[in-house]
Amino acid sequence: MINSYIAVTDKRWFSLLRAQKGIDEVNFWLPSGRVFRALKPGELFLFKLHYPDNFIVGGGIFAHSTVLPVSLAWDAFGIRNGAASLVDLREKIDKYRHQEGDPYKDYQIGCILLEQPFFLPEEMWIPAPKDWPKNIVSGKTYNLHEEPGATIFRQLSRNQDRQHLIRESTERYGEPTLVKPRLGQGSFRVLVTDAYDRRCAVSTERTLPVLEAAHIKPYSEAGEHKVTNGILLRQDIHTLFDRGYLTITPDLKIEVSRRIREEFENGRDYYKYHGQPMRPPQNWTDRPSREYLEWHNESVYRG
Repeated sequence: MINSYIAVTDKRWFSLLRAQKGIDEVNFWLPSGRVFRALKPGELFLFKLHYPDNFIVGGGIFAHSTVLPVSLAWDAFGIRNGAASLVDLREKIDKYRHQEGDPYKDYQIGCILLEQPFFLPEEMWIPAPKDWPKNIVSGKTYNLHEEPGATIFRQLSRNQDRQHLIRESTERYGEPTLVKPRLGQGSFRVLVTDAYDRRCAVSTERTLPVLEAAHIKPYSEAGEHKVTNGILLRQDIHTLFDRGYLTITPDLKIEVSRRIREEFENGRDYYKYHGQPMRPPQNWTDRPSREYLEWHNESVYRG
């Protein structure tokens, strides 16, 4: 069974995102700090506008759901939150919370990360299912193998054939299928952060504002936005890692270069980690790729 979730959204949110060129991911945020659990990664998440625009107007491939401080949601996705600025994002959230927010409080919001989003032109909008209850304010799940979900899938497929709007999300027509989401930069950052339980893999630091998702092999060097190509590091350790003063071996041991002492006559706070095991993700499938680690050891690390 492959599901799709149809979520009710604001037309201004939709219109702002549709106007962006080359957008590869969006954050469908929830004003309450809750995790969305209705879909599996790779299933379709669709947008339906409020009445009177009772149409499905776009969607994306569901990748991940989490709860983040609003500042991190903005840092990771920026305008791809469907807001023009952090102030604008806060104002939108406060509106749905029916309260005036504290501009200095970094409150938590639910985040639904969607990859390869598509935004249908108005002539291709799909009417909401006939069984759609008028009192739904959040959304509803549909099985794409059964009606009315199957009809929605066929309509999306026809649109894809005409405009190439859906890409990977309906790659094999005839039967709905799960598609592995291709992560954007913001989603990569968030998934790596969650994979490491929001702790630095070297220092175990838990102060979220100073933690960063480091690419083992940089995107500029054909490294992918994959969790297995990422390590969560404290900002200063991230800098050392990128500049070759620190690495992680294929057996997940930390190595600190002698160059720190030679070039800066310092480094005591970093040498204490030398030879220690890194703190890996609990999920084995999220652990750093041996191939990427070998590349960093051989191409970046300064020994």
